[in-house]
Amino acid sequence: MNTTKEHIMKTALKLFLQKSFKEVTMKEIVQKTGLSKGAFYHYFPSKQDLFSEIINTYYLKMAAVEYERFDRKSFYGFYHDYVEYIMNEFMALKKLLEDTNDEDDINYLTIAFDAIHIIPDFNLKVEELHVLELTAWAEAVARGRASGELDTVMTDDQIACMFVYSNDGIGLHLIQEGRVKQLGPKMLELWDGFYNEIKA
Repeated sequence: MNTTKEHIMKTALKLFLQKSFKEVTMKEIVQKTGLSKGAFYHYFPSKQDLFSEIINTYYLKMAAVEYERFDRKSFYGFYHDYVEYIMNEFMALKKLLEDTNDEDDINYLTIAFDAIHIIPDFNLKVEELHVLELTAWAEAVARGRASGELDTVMTDDQIACMFVYSNDGIGLHLIQEGRVKQLGPKMLELWDGFYNEIKA
C-alpha cells in the first residue's frame, strides 16, 4: 500500500477509535496527517470514502480468517491454531496503531457499529464472513468426527455454533472490561473443557 495513503488511514483510524465517525471532521484528519488538503483529497474525496477503505482494510480483512492455514488433522489443533491466529492479528493491529491502552479496546467494537450505518453493504459482508466461519468450523468438526477424535450426539453445526458464539461472547465481555490480552487463555480454558466433553 502507498505509504501516504496508509499514513492517512492509520491516522484516521486512531481518531475514529477515539471518537465516533460523526464526531471526527475531515479538517481534523487533514491536520493530524500533516498533509496539505490537496494531497489528502487526492486519496480520499470524502470522510465516508476514507472510513469505507479503513473498514475494508483493517476490520473486514482481519475478520476474513484464513481457516485453511489451521491444523486439518486434529480438531484440537484446529481451534488452538485459531486462538493463536486471532490473538496475533489483534495484537498486530494494536501495534500498528501504537495502541497500548487496553481499556480503550471497546472502541474496536464501536467502529463496527458506525460501519453498520455508514457502509451500505457492511452487514452483507459480515453475514458472508459469518457463513464462511460457521462452515469452516463445521468442516473441522466433521474431520474430527471422521478421524475418531470426536464422539458426541451433537451435530457438526451445533458444535460449530458453540465455538463461534462462545468466542463472540467471551470477546465482547473481555473487550468491554479492557482485558483483551486475556482473550486467548480464556477461550482455551472454556474450549478445552468443552472439547473434553465431546472427544472420543
